Amino acid sequence: MTAKNILLISTDQQHCHTLGCLGAPVKTPNLDRLASQGCLFTRAYCPNPLCTPTRASIITGLMPSQHGAWTLGTRLNEDVPTIGSLLQSHGYDSTLIGKAHFQPLESAPGYPSLESYPTLQDLDFWRSFDEDFYGFNHVELARNHADEAHVGQHYAIWMEEKGCRDWKRYFKPPTGTRTSRERTWEIPQELHPNTWITERVSARLASHAQTGQPFFCWASYFDPHPDYLVPEPWASMYDPAQIEIPGPGPVNFDKLPPHFAMTQAPSADWSAYRDEPNGHHIHGSGCHLGDPEGMRARIATYYGMVSFLDHSIGQLLENLDELGLGEQTLVVFTSDHGHYFGQHGLTAKGPFHFEDGIRVPLIARLPDAIHPGSRSDAIQSLVDLAPTFCGAAGIDVPHTMAGLNQLPAWSGQAPPPRDHALIENRHNPTTMHLVTCVDRRYKITVYRDQTYGELYDLEQDPQETNNLWDEPDAKALKRDLLLRFAHAQLKKDPLFMPRIAGA
Repeated sequence: MTAKNILLISTDQQHCHTLGCLGAPVKTPNLDRLASQGCLFTRAYCPNPLCTPTRASIITGLMPSQHGAWTLGTRLNEDVPTIGSLLQSHGYDSTLIGKAHFQPLESAPGYPSLESYPTLQDLDFWRSFDEDFYGFNHVELARNHADEAHVGQHYAIWMEEKGCRDWKRYFKPPTGTRTSRERTWEIPQELHPNTWITERVSARLASHAQTGQPFFCWASYFDPHPDYLVPEPWASMYDPAQIEIPGPGPVNFDKLPPHFAMTQAPSADWSAYRDEPNGHHIHGSGCHLGDPEGMRARIATYYGMVSFLDHSIGQLLENLDELGLGEQTLVVFTSDHGHYFGQHGLTAKGPFHFEDGIRVPLIARLPDAIHPGSRSDAIQSLVDLAPTFCGAAGIDVPHTMAGLNQLPAWSGQAPPPRDHALIENRHNPTTMHLVTCVDRRYKITVYRDQTYGELYDLEQDPQETNNLWDEPDAKALKRDLLLRFAHAQLKKDPLFMPRIAGA
């Protein structure tokens, strides 16, 4: 069972439940349709709840601790094998359009970055750029979220080609002053990054329909990553007054590691986590309190961003099918990590491994292989995408990959290959370094050099309100899960080559 083509569609920081087909109060008719045509996975996990580590895992099939891009502000070395390079060696065209984020916004001696200033906004450089980029022989890139000042690269070139020479007026200047009012982004819908990605990916698909060359194409959308901004009509699609804020639940912060309670304090001192040699900012290390009115407005905008994404993805899928490519293309939709908008008293992301932050939406469609309208609660990890794409292309999974080929299980030809997922999260060299192992029922999180941790029974406590780590009645369970955690760490390492001799 193989697919001639592979289309990966991803969003950025989308909560796993923001799909209409899961009962969410958000309109996603196109993603709902995709789920009805394929399989919807309800237990999919990211290998790290931050962009760079997970995105590098998607293309390498390795965990962040293995491929080297272990947190934001790091870079993936070009010598790490990627799925794009492998597919190219088997005759595939390999394309990435949208967000890459394999490199940081700054360069340093020994660590150059094409995604940094001033290169980021050197449009002449990007007009002539035709080099292989992490296994993609064709890339069209951008780096901004909403109206961030990091706008540039191919997206800015496209805006100029559309006649918008003064595109910077829609984005923040380097000083950070906002150019748009809260919720509504003044940029026209026809110049939005969603439109750019959809148009450019569709053009690439049209060229493949003409040539017949097999392709691996990654349509990498930016939304619904904050800032919470979207143009009309999406900005006013959801009424904040009708929004229900997901409650934090009966959170007992005394039973959680100390940084959770610090998120509920307006002026907590995070220096013990941040200030170490080679340390840097920790996402989420601040106050997460907010007024209910403002939170409802942000959630309403977030939902609008998701619905605009759904609209754009629907156009992309319609173009794929109209070109006659749908029947021979494995389509995978997912997001790089989750998002908090009130759950457990948290917002956005950070060093928190509740399901809201580490689970992601995942849908796979392959006609005549993946049963339409099916749902699966088998554990998935985004580190499995690269080896699964190998399986779809009929290529042996290389020894360099640690992930697992899920395609036989997706098509019902084999049992699920995975009984647990690992989620790594290392913000600084030694501080705020945590790893989670989650299985069918339990989740355990271990913190480097700390005696505290987290343990949840997801069957009895699906909202994760009762941390069992220090509970006397859970001592035996904790001991057993710590052993399973150690086993999972031993199992994650790839065998970079077969053993071919005794010595």
